[in-house]
Amino acid sequence: MTSTSRATGPDRWQHYGASSRGRRSPSRLHWDWYRRIGPGAELLGDLTGRTVAELGAGAGYPAAYVAAELKAARVIAIDSSTAQHSRGRALYEDVPGLDFVHEDAAAYLRDHPSSLDVVYSIFGALDFGDPQTLLPSAAVALRPGGTLVFSTLAHYRTGAPPETECRPADIPTRMPDGRLGTMQRWVLGASVWKELLEEDGFDVVHGDTVQDPGRDGEAPVATTLFRARTKRGSGAPHLLSYQVPASGVRSAGGYGLAADGKPHERALGHQ
Repeated sequence: MTSTSRATGPDRWQHYGASSRGRRSPSRLHWDWYRRIGPGAELLGDLTGRTVAELGAGAGYPAAYVAAELKAARVIAIDSSTAQHSRGRALYEDVPGLDFVHEDAAAYLRDHPSSLDVVYSIFGALDFGDPQTLLPSAAVALRPGGTLVFSTLAHYRTGAPPETECRPADIPTRMPDGRLGTMQRWVLGASVWKELLEEDGFDVVHGDTVQDPGRDGEAPVATTLFRARTKRGSGAPHLLSYQVPASGVRSAGGYGLAADGKPHERALGHQ
């Protein structure tokens, strides 16, 4: 399945992942940047028979894992990048129950009210699109009691603290013609995310930070995890039994440029 993208401007993801090794078959779902610690698919809950959407699915291998291994009825991998959408289709279009949609994530969500059971983002659209647009759109698309799960940077790669209000920072990227340009990324404090979620009709049922000190020269960066549900009405939310250990490893997410100006393989969250 493919829909027409309403994204405008140059495709800032055209070069990202172009030299990747192709199709991957992950053994589990990871939320942390280095993809090695912390919780896994249990954050999504039981997906049997459910309709799921990934926001900013990139080349699609997490969505392919969710479709192939977690028994969801349908997984919708949404990405506004023409290049990433094409890569995902080329690699995983044969996975049963997996649809690739070339679309702006917020626009797709608004156009499909009460159609989804679970929405998730792994350093995806919620990092690179305005949360003040995406979160209310997700609340529209989710059925009452639906689940939103996402991972995002807990602080800047430089070690600078996150923003204390909802505002983006400009980060470097490589434009389609090879020139260096910028794109926006939202690196927000956990309290800012919590306030935004509650304002947009979500109950936060799980929030934690996974710490990774880095290995062999990797930068130490933390990942913030949130799981929230659209409100059903009154009553306390059902809390997850899983808690990330305090001694968990730190996740590295952020952006960097190699000497030739190309994005590092792990520079951005789209895969």
